Order: sequence, then C-alpha cells, then structure tokens
Amino acid sequence: MKSAKILSFLVLIITCLGCEIQNEVKTIRLGHGLDVSHSVHKAMVKMGEDLLERSGGKLKLEIYPSQQLGTERECLELLQIGSLDMTKVSVGVLENFAPKMKVLGLPFLFRDRQHSFNVLDGPIGEQLLNEGEQYWLKGLGYYDAGSRSFYTMNKPIEKPEDLVGEKIRVMESATAVNMVKALGGSPTPISWGELYTSLQQGVVDGAENNPPSFYLSRHYEVCKYYSLDEHTVLPDVLLIGTYVWNKLNAQEQEWLHASVKESVKYQRVLWAEAEEEALREVQKAGVEVIRPDKSLFAEKVKGIYEGYKDDTEIYPLIKQIQETK
Repeated sequence: MKSAKILSFLVLIITCLGCEIQNEVKTIRLGHGLDVSHSVHKAMVKMGEDLLERSGGKLKLEIYPSQQLGTERECLELLQIGSLDMTKVSVGVLENFAPKMKVLGLPFLFRDRQHSFNVLDGPIGEQLLNEGEQYWLKGLGYYDAGSRSFYTMNKPIEKPEDLVGEKIRVMESATAVNMVKALGGSPTPISWGELYTSLQQGVVDGAENNPPSFYLSRHYEVCKYYSLDEHTVLPDVLLIGTYVWNKLNAQEQEWLHASVKESVKYQRVLWAEAEEEALREVQKAGVEVIRPDKSLFAEKVKGIYEGYKDDTEIYPLIKQIQETK
C-alpha cells in the first residue's frame, strides 16, 4: 500500500513537471543597432506581439535596440556562438559571413523597388537567406531599407567627379568599398555608432545611406547636401542563430516564420511613409536635396560587373537577378 502511494506521488510529480515544461515560455533575444523610432524596430515590436499571440504565450521576443548588445558585426558573432538568438543586419555587413550575399550590394543592380521585391520575395531571395547556415546563421526575411545615396558636408555630389578626394564612410563591406573607389571617392569603413562624431571631427567628409537613416541619425545636422543617386538597394536581413533555430520544434519554427512574414509586410508600409517624412524634414532643416543624373554614376561602376565575369557563383546570380521580371 505504502509503495503504491509513493508510486502515485512520483507519477504526480512527473506529470506536474511535464506540465511545467509544456507551458514553459521560451524567450528569444533579438539585438539590433537601430533607434526605437525606426520602422524596422516598430516591425519587430509587432512581430513580438504577433508571435506571443500566435504561440499562445509559448514564444516571447525580447528586443535590445540601439546597439545595446554591440555593432551589427558583433551581433552576428554573438549569434554564431549562441550568446544571442536573433539580429538584424544590413546585407553589406552580412556579405562578410555569407559571401554570396554580396551580389545584393552591387550598385544599380535593380531596375526599381518592385524589381527588388520580386527578387527578394522569390526563389533567389530564399536561396540567399540559406547561404549563411554553414556559418551558423539562418536568414528569416528581408526588411526594406530603400535606396542608399550620398550625403556630404562641404559640397553637393552632382556627378561622380565630385566624389574625387572626398572621404566617404562605408560599411565593412568590400563591395561598398569597391563601389566608392570606382566612383572616385575614398572609402572609409566606420561603425554606424561612431559616424556622427566622425563627421563632426572631419574624419570623413560624408557617408551614404537611405533617407530615414540620414534623418533619424541626425546626420543632417552636419551634412547639408543629400544627392539622391540611389546607387544601391541594400535590404536589411533578419537572422536567427542555427543553434537557437535547431532547438525550436517544427511548430515553433512555423510560428516564428509566420510572424516574420507579417512583420515584413508591415515594415514595408511604414518604410514608404518614413522615406517621405525623412526627405520632408531634412529639407526643412536646411538640407539641399540634389537629384543627379543616375546614368553617370551607373556608367562609372560598370567595371565592377566586369570583375565578376569569371566568378562561377556570383555572375550567374547577377544574370538571374537581371532577368527576373
């Protein structure tokens, strides 16, 4: 009788422990470098709310914005060792970890914004998201980061020759470095968090980025010329470390994928609104917005494409992207 009671008690304990494990909330930590007012951060907040609801409270997203956990490169490295679960980085930084991603950083690769969406949302985009898995990085989706253009302190950039002698901040991206060199400028890799001070101190003469980043970073306070040559369409990529991804069961992975997809749709709407607001506000602050002849810049970077003709991995991708409707 006593043995039966002990056995019943043990069964009860095991059952209760099973219930606790089943009801356990899994927290996914997401670190990124953007301000909380940025459309990407807002989309992440929505993703967290959606994920919590979709999973019935079993999956929770914890977001650390504004480089609290490090630069984009540092966050990628934290993902690789399992110290961070998710992050968002620019394709320009990701190419150092997933080499085929550099194709998206090529200047004047896309005909227009819709062409870029068709590529990223299709099989080519899906293929590229999986490129980092051998480096413990799994891509989940692309956030819109618009087109990147030059902004400078001392003179407007109306044609490529105006970049000669100008020190231009670029990301830690060989593709970005080669592009600025091809256009006649002097590329200078500097982390995003250090750029405002570097501009103030004259370490660089300018930089290149999209309108919302130019506005939200307050770089317009020191750079009064913004030249919309729109040389690259570099998306942001949302990633999860494979260490964490493989610990999620199939249902949890499905919940996360669905929440990411919804947040991408939401962010693209916010982004379009943010671009309009950014251009309006920087002009109010005294920034001269220049719309140069883009063909002059496109002509200057043709040599970059020639350099990939013998690359059996990148060149076929370039052709596939150009042929995508």
